[in-house]
Parts: sequence; C-alpha cells; structure tokens
Amino acid sequence: MNVNRGPERRDVAPEVDLRGGWYPEVWLGAPAPGGLALPPASPSMSWMYSPRGVFLGDDQLVVADSGNHRVLIWHGIPADDEQPADVVLGQADGTTEGRAANGRGPERGMNLPTGVLVHEGRLIVADAWHHRILVWDEVPLLSDTPPDHILGQSDSSCVTANRGDRCSASSLYWPFGIAVVGSRFWVADTGNRRVLGWDGGIPDPGRPADIVLGQPDGTHREENRGGPAGPASFRWPHDIAGHDDLLLVADAGDHRILGWSPHPAADQPADLVLGQPDFASAAEWPYGPHTGDRFRFPYALGLDGERLVIADTANNRILVWEGVPGDGRGADHVLAQPDFASNGENRWTSVQSDTLCWPYGISLRGDRFAVADSGNNRVMIWRRS
Repeated sequence: MNVNRGPERRDVAPEVDLRGGWYPEVWLGAPAPGGLALPPASPSMSWMYSPRGVFLGDDQLVVADSGNHRVLIWHGIPADDEQPADVVLGQADGTTEGRAANGRGPERGMNLPTGVLVHEGRLIVADAWHHRILVWDEVPLLSDTPPDHILGQSDSSCVTANRGDRCSASSLYWPFGIAVVGSRFWVADTGNRRVLGWDGGIPDPGRPADIVLGQPDGTHREENRGGPAGPASFRWPHDIAGHDDLLLVADAGDHRILGWSPHPAADQPADLVLGQPDFASAAEWPYGPHTGDRFRFPYALGLDGERLVIADTANNRILVWEGVPGDGRGADHVLAQPDFASNGENRWTSVQSDTLCWPYGISLRGDRFAVADSGNNRVMIWRRS
C-alpha cells in the first residue's frame, strides 16, 4: 500500500496554497511518474486505454475504460497503484478489447462506454456509441454479466442512433452523461444536443422522457436550437450533477456550465452560467492569460453539498470551488497546474503523480474525488488532507 502521499512529496509541485490541501492518493492504469505510457497491445485488468467516465462510491469504484470498450469495477476503494479491477463488463475477459472482440455482438458488448453510475445498488452505464443506457439491477460480482435492462433501443441487438428513426423523447444519440438528482434520472443526450429527464428515477425500457431540456420538443436536435448560444440551448451537453435545489449541466461545446435552481420541470432557460461572461457567449479559452473563471471544453463536473469540481478538460486541470459560485466568480483552487495561468498537458513535462492530460470524467464524494485522466490512460483518486 502506498503511503506518504501528501503535499510534502518531492515529485509533487509546490502549489499547496492553490491546491487547498488536495493531493493525489492512488493512480490506476498506466504507471507514473515518468514518461507517457501507452497501453499494451493486450489489455489487462490493471491497464486502461483512454478512460472517459468514473464513479466513486462508498463500496466500489467503477471506470468506463472507453478505448477498450469495457467497464471495470473495483469492489472496495483501491488502495494500491495499478491495482487490478475485480470485474470486467463488455468483454469476455480482462485481456480482450474492441467492440466486436471474439465475434461478440452488442448483446454483451459495448462501444465507447462513457457515463457510469451506481444508484441504490444498481449499476447504470451510458453505452454511448451504441446509443443506449445499460442497467444492472445489482452491481455485478462476476465478469461478463449481461445487463438486465436496456434503455433507448428496442432490443439488445439494436445499436442505431435514434433507433434508426426520427429523434423522439424515447431515443438517444451518443448519450455520454448520466445522473440521478433528487427523484429524477437525467441523461446528457449529447448527439441530440439536449438533456432528458425522467420523473421517479431510472425508467422502464421504452418509456419516453418526461422532460426535454435544450430543445423545443422531442423531435428537434439542432445545435444551440439552430442559432447562437443562449440560456436554453446546448452544443455538447456532456455531464450532469446537482442537489435538491440545483441542477448543473456541463455544456462542453459552448465551454460553459449551465445551472437551474430550482430544477426545471420542463424546457426553460438556465438561471446560472459559469465559464462565460453571459448566456450569449460561447468563446473557447485556449490561450492566456488564463483565469479560474473561463473554461476550454469542460467535459465533467461533480457536486457534493456546496463543493463543486469541474474537469476543465482541454486546459488539463481541475477547478474546485468551496461554494457554488452564484456570482460567476473564479475557482478557489486549481489542481494539476502550478497556477491559474498555466494549461499545459502534464505541465509540459513528463507524466507525474499530480499532472493531468485531458481529464474527461470526474466523481466527487466528500474529501475525495476520482478523475478519468484520459490522455494518460489512467484514473486518479485525489484526497483533501
């Protein structure tokens, strides 16, 4: 087991004042520190290829190992670097990869899974490029366990966008993000440029969404509603978080976070925007001077109580607020960069235990969060000391 992972480690940059006490505790997947590690030709239960989604619970860690078209599950929170997963889903075993490996069809396979979630003992996976949501009634203890339910398709063999038909409130196109907030199940239906909500939690297969957010009705799918960015539109909605009084959506393509308080019960304009000066702005923020209140492709976010974390993906950093910034103010802390003005992949150096390259997914739980460090082919667990 690794010890002495606090900010005093010599391979950790001296940025404790900006980190707010956060430090890397464990990494899974590619080894670090050192040079960039490419995944081996044959995957294992320890290595990943471009993971894009992660869920950190009390009793398990779940990772969407997207490039290997599978989901990995650790029963219990991993304590050791490169610790192998206990269960693999989407593949016959821990050494195969590919969406059609060994002739497997979509009935037991996956194609770029992204969003992962455990809610009330059930495992939910956004099988994004199969345009569907997979549901297990219990978190599997055995590898290659097939899902119990499929949402967004007519059966387990169908994998076409919008069921091969016109967009509707029952169909999906690249669903990347999933969340249960309050009593509603939400899906970031990215390819249809909208967010769907179901009252009463995870729905039965075939049930249309009760809420279509970001489009005038269930049949429309235009980027930003066919016009410029506004308070009721998305370009690439990608992740969802919230609590009883607030719903947040990471609109990655417009480089912003939109918020509704209280939760929307129908399509309506957002009340809050982060990452842009106003609802009409959608400018990318690729070059300096960087600040803590502008983003470049924020693909993921987490909210626990009033603590907010955002994966500012293309700026290769994590931003942390100790209170939801209703005034649009910048972050309180920045992780993986020495300051708010820097944005280099791995700080333009070799891979270190506290650097990031395209953080793509995040899961916050109290004083810990897990991040899918996609460009470094690993998942990291950070902790606040």
